[in-house]
Amino acid sequence: MIGNDTSVTHGRLPHLARPQKTYFVTFCTKDRRVLVSDERDLVFECCKYGIGRVHYLHCAVVMPDHVHLILTPYDNVTIRYIVAAIKSISSRRIKRPPLWQRESFDRIIRSSESLRTKYEYVADNPVRKGLVTNADEYPWLYRDWK
Repeated sequence: MIGNDTSVTHGRLPHLARPQKTYFVTFCTKDRRVLVSDERDLVFECCKYGIGRVHYLHCAVVMPDHVHLILTPYDNVTIRYIVAAIKSISSRRIKRPPLWQRESFDRIIRSSESLRTKYEYVADNPVRKGLVTNADEYPWLYRDWK
């Protein structure tokens, strides 16, 4: 993907690939399987591994059965590559293929207002689900502003 705006469809959902854009990404476990604590640790490590290598990670949360990411891929790296790597490596480390649903949802964040709304949505996800009373208590939450 060298500098081209492209629209790619793999699976049933369309996926945009544009350089220097920030994406909101969600992917779920296959059959909404619940990840235990050790598995969430491994997935969380995989999400953070690309920081400074292939993407800038703004925010990430690993929930019991899904993951939310807000990230900006570095030049010549596609969002599809990043998500595929996270899913593949975490599946192998957990020794549970197929761990993830084939599809993922990704959307380009178009404004700073939208980015702030998505940050809040991701950070508050564990609170809304009743897993913690304060987002800071959730061990599988990464925020670049903390």
